Order: sequence, then C-alpha cells, then structure tokens
Amino acid sequence: MRFRQVHLDFHTSEHVPHIGRKFSKSNFQEMLRVGHVDSITIFAKCHHGWAYFPSETNEMHPELDYDLLGAQIEAAHEIGVNVPVYLSVGLDERLAWQYSQWLIRSEEDRTNWVDSFMKPGYHQFCLNTPYLDIVIKQIQEVVRKYDADGIFLDIVGERTCYCPTCLKQMQEDGLNPRNKEHVIENGRRIYANYTKRVRDAIDEIKPGLPVFHNAGHIHQGRRDLMNMNTHLELESLPTGGWGYDHFPLSARYAQPIGMDFLGMTGKFHTFWGEFGGYKHPNALRYETSLNLAHGARCSIGDQLHPEGEMDKATYELIGKAYAEVEQKEAWCVDTVNLADVALLTVEAAGVQQDSGAMYSGKIDMGAGRMLLEGKILFDVVDLKSDWSPYRVLILPDAIVMAEQVREKVEAFIAAGGKVLATGRSGLNEEMTNNLLPLGFKDTGVNPFRPDYFRPGFELPNLGEAAYIMYGEGRRIELTDGTELGRREDPYFNRQAFRFCSHQHTPTSEQYGGPGMVETKHGIYIAWNVFEDYATKGSLVLREMVVYALRRLLGDQISLKTTLPAQGVTTLQHQAQEKRFIHHLLYASPVKRGERVEIIEDIIPLHNIEVEVQLPQQQVKRVYLAPQMTEIDYEATSRGIRYVVPQLECHQMVVLEYN
Repeated sequence: MRFRQVHLDFHTSEHVPHIGRKFSKSNFQEMLRVGHVDSITIFAKCHHGWAYFPSETNEMHPELDYDLLGAQIEAAHEIGVNVPVYLSVGLDERLAWQYSQWLIRSEEDRTNWVDSFMKPGYHQFCLNTPYLDIVIKQIQEVVRKYDADGIFLDIVGERTCYCPTCLKQMQEDGLNPRNKEHVIENGRRIYANYTKRVRDAIDEIKPGLPVFHNAGHIHQGRRDLMNMNTHLELESLPTGGWGYDHFPLSARYAQPIGMDFLGMTGKFHTFWGEFGGYKHPNALRYETSLNLAHGARCSIGDQLHPEGEMDKATYELIGKAYAEVEQKEAWCVDTVNLADVALLTVEAAGVQQDSGAMYSGKIDMGAGRMLLEGKILFDVVDLKSDWSPYRVLILPDAIVMAEQVREKVEAFIAAGGKVLATGRSGLNEEMTNNLLPLGFKDTGVNPFRPDYFRPGFELPNLGEAAYIMYGEGRRIELTDGTELGRREDPYFNRQAFRFCSHQHTPTSEQYGGPGMVETKHGIYIAWNVFEDYATKGSLVLREMVVYALRRLLGDQISLKTTLPAQGVTTLQHQAQEKRFIHHLLYASPVKRGERVEIIEDIIPLHNIEVEVQLPQQQVKRVYLAPQMTEIDYEATSRGIRYVVPQLECHQMVVLEYN
C-alpha cells in the first residue's frame, strides 16, 4: 500500500454538460507530481449511477464521449502512480428511478438516504434484491477491462431493511419482521452474502486483487466485517463531523490487528463534494502526520471538476503535506505501536452505544481524548485481542460483565494485570452486583446528580476542594479496598419547588461514601467520568484518571513528556530496523462556524523533555528524523532522557538500539 493517496470523487449529474472536456494527460500527471501523489482512486461509476467508460453493463454518462477511466489509468501508470478504481454500490440514482422497489425501506416504508423523491439527494439500494446481480456484473467488467490496482466499493454495510424482498425472505426463513433483532440478523446475512459474492467475482478474473468496502467507520469488535476487506481505509474527515478525536481512537484499534490501513481525510473545508472549499495547509500537514504517528498511510479526498481538469490550488495544497510525508516514509513502514494500557471501548465490547457522537459514542470519545491529553500510551482492544502485553486494562463507564467479558477480564487479572473501572463497569448484567475484585460493594445508582468528589490525593493543577461530578454515579460501600477519595452529597437535587442558585445545589459536605477505591488488582471510580469528560471536559476528571493510571503503572510507565495537553505522542517500534520512533505532534484545533474544527496556526514548541523506558534494548543513537540531526541523551534508571529542541507540527525522534 502506498503512503500518499488521493481519493478523487467524481459524482456528476446528467444535467451537467461537457463531462471530461478539459481532461488532459499532461495536466493530470503534472498535478499528481505537484501533489507528491503516489496512488489515486478514480471513478468507474458514481452515486448518480453513471459509468465513466464505454460500458456493457451500465450506461456511460450522457455528456461523456470517450473513455475517461482508461485515460486516467494510462496517465497515472505512465508515471508510476497506482490506480485503485471506485464503484458506488449502495447508491445509483439512475437505477433508483427505474427500480424503486429495490430500495431500502424503513418500517414506515420510507427510503434512505433521503426519504422521498421530492427531496434532492440519493436513495440507497437493498443488496438483497436483483440490484446485487447488476453490481456484480459492473465490478467484473471493470476488473476484466482495466489494469486496476484495487477496487473501492462505497456506501455499504449491514443495514436494517423492510423492503418487500426482505420482508418476504424473513418470513420464509422463519424470522419475524416485527422483531428488531431478527431484522438486524437478516441485514448481517445480506451483507455477508454481498461481500462473498464480490470476492468470488473478482477472484474469477484477478485473484487477490485488493478490495475495500467503505462504511464510513471501522466497527470496533467486528473483526468479521474487517476481514471482508484486504486492507482498511479509515474515513475520518475532522471537519466533516468526525472531529479530531475520531481517527486516533479508530487507528489505535486497527494498528494492533495487523492489517494494512490508511487514514482518509479530505482537502475540503467541510465535507465531501465541497467545490471551492479548501483547508489551511497546516491542517493537512497535521492530519497526515497524525496518520504516520499511528502507523497508517495517508489518503486525502478531492473532487474532480465535471470538465475533468485537475485543480492546481488543490494539488499545491496537498503537495505541502505530501512533500513532508515523502521525506518521513522510511521511518513509518511496518511499525507496531508500543502501549502500556489497553482500552476496551464500549463499541468493541458490544455494549449499546450512546448517541452523542458521529460514530463512536461519548464514552469512548471521552476516554480517547483523556488518554491522549494525559500522554498515556494505549491501544484499543476488543474481546479477541491478546491482552497480555498490557499492564493496565481500562473498562470505561458501561462495560457490564457479560460472560465473555467477565472471563476475559478475570483471566487478565489472574495473570497480574490491573484494571481501571468506572461507573457501571464491573457490574453483572442485572446491574445488581459488582463482580470485580476492587474492594467495594455496589448499592445502586446514586440518587444525587450532580454530586461532588473530594480527592484524598494532590491534583497537579487544582487545589484541595470538593469537585462537581455531572455524570451518573454509583453508590458504593467499602469492603477490603482503600479509599482514595470521597463522595460528598449536595443538600438536595434541583427541582421545581426546591432549588438553589443558578445551577445545582452546593455540597453539604456530608460523607456520601467512597468515590474512588483501590486494591492490589486495580482502581474503581464511582462515576461515568469518560462520558462526563466528553460532555463537560472538566479538568478534574482527567486528573483523576491520569492519577489512577500512573498509580497503577508505577515505575513501569513507558514514556513521560512535558508535551502540552493538546499534543499527541506515540512510540512506534520498527523491529526490522532495530529502532523506536517517538512521534510528537502539536496543533490546537479551534471551532469556527457551526461544528467545524479548524487547524490554522502552528505554534512551535521548544525544549520538550522526554523520558522513555525501553524493553531491555540498549540505545546507541538518538536523532531527529527526517532532519538526521543527532541529539544528546542520557541514561536513567528507567531508560533514557532527552530534550526535543523544537516541535513544529510533527517531529520524529529515532532511538536506534543494538
């Protein structure tokens, strides 16, 4: 898989004239060179349903009079650029008007993406209908006719559908369409059949050709879905609703699994298909560097103008980021993330997600953000992961002890691992009893909300006080654990005829039981602190969690640094080269407009202190990459210590060992 990819959208209405009129090999090749692009995904078929080549299984766009797909492949291959080919699967607006009976339907018999034909937008097909046969033929035609370097299939995934075909099949198979679980199961069967048919159809012609099925998010805990692909493309446009927290969480799940993967962002100011929208170059520099720091290759989305001329401003913008990527690639091949902590996300555990974020729920996003800011080295794991390399396991807020979860957690603890659990995590499925050996008895949901936490330990940036806790809390009683901090109840809950001041009632200073408990097996915090952090972002929440993790890790923590909270750091191991690569990144996204996160100014940081504990390797050389500048280091009782003289967006520090 190449490092510097462009995903070149080309969703073009039949009402737009002169398709491809300004395409030229020289312009296409020049822009790829300007952009430092080494792979470009181009279109055989778009969401409107049109083919961009003379097709026997589809209709070519009525305003196109030559083989645009073939011309693009020839031009790219001539200069050594790979060309995966895109086909829209879920959307085909041309056929939607002809075969509306094959569209996905809701229980109310409405279509999706838009719910009627009186609104502008696309309508999604059900892959349980004869439409799938058409798609298979379209894919095979492209694979047979063209020297594609892979196939990218879009707008697919497990769906719930109540179209006549699905309703009839469910009844014939003994499934009840009124049972939501049965409808979900039917959607899983439909998707599995689709991916198998695609793989079989391609392998008839070009066995092993790379294929990726895009659903917009890689679902944690669903390795069956992941394995339907040859590689992963983590769609994550920070300005398009994903935000800057999504990619690190997604990548830290994908990298340990071992599949090749890339991070997919866009050049757009907002979302896909934004003509005339451009990010600041520093945003793309940061986003591509974030990919490299997580062991990923890079993909930047663009949309080709209908007349086919590549936009110079776009490729100058992309080139500013990809010129840097090109210099860094040698230190980013075949890397493995070094992590002290395993985060079992709510999504990966199969627990019902909350609905506050675009893809991952609030709990998971809050946990990821807290660990990034706390400079904790972590991976995201599921129930099939090997947990033995990790010293601490985090069970955030809602990980109830279903049988498979309980057995895995108990084995981790029995092997000497420690647990940080919060909120409802550790309870049985009936929510009546704590099953973790963390020194307390659970007595139910705390009736006071919000309430207060008074730490029994010193916080780095805050004084001694009772701190407001907005999240749901559990009432607990101490058994054989040690109390690290106490709960304080408010005078009363705020209600219509009984309230105090503008918000909540102050602390009564009355003891409400333990709020944070420790045993030799781990620490428990009696609130949904991660969900609370995603919602409120209160500093005390992060300092509680980071204190707990550092206490559990003790002297075994792999990395300490003075990098500020908004910075991101990872430690990647490149075993074949006998070196570790320490990545440091710093940018400060700001919100502009409505829900758009912007990176514009990159502020240099100086003299960042780092201490790294490495697993038994003897370091022989430390230098900055790609600058190749040697830096001084000194041995410590834990490893080595060095100072990064300057960080401007992204800096790699290479630690070579014998």
